[in-house]
Amino acid sequence: MFGISFSELLLVGLVALLVLGPERLPGAARTAGLWIGRLKRSFNAIKQEVEREIGADEIRRQLHNEHILSLEQEARKILSPDQQPAKPVEPVAEQSIAPAPPVEATPVVPTEPAPTPVASPAPHDPTLPPRAP
Repeated sequence: MFGISFSELLLVGLVALLVLGPERLPGAARTAGLWIGRLKRSFNAIKQEVEREIGADEIRRQLHNEHILSLEQEARKILSPDQQPAKPVEPVAEQSIAPAPPVEATPVVPTEPAPTPVASPAPHDPTLPPRAP
């Protein structure tokens, strides 16, 4: 898995036996095995979750591609030259058509009245009070 050979494992076991002693080595090996098992389970759970997400992304991508293909097929049906062309409109036989009545012009009414010019009062207007010289 990591490139560890049997001789390397044997060397680690001998060092552990010398350091821990024969009475504590079985408990340490059991604890190490539990920790390694937990790490493997965690790693596998993460791996499965990532694979599930990748699978979900793949499904979304596939559905999107199918939708695009269906739209493309619809566009091809609409633009296909195999469709029968629309029938040309036949000219109407000469009939006596009455001329349309003339349309009377309606006057344009402004929406706002035009502003009236304000004339300045004459200097001799009797309604004004006298000006100061």
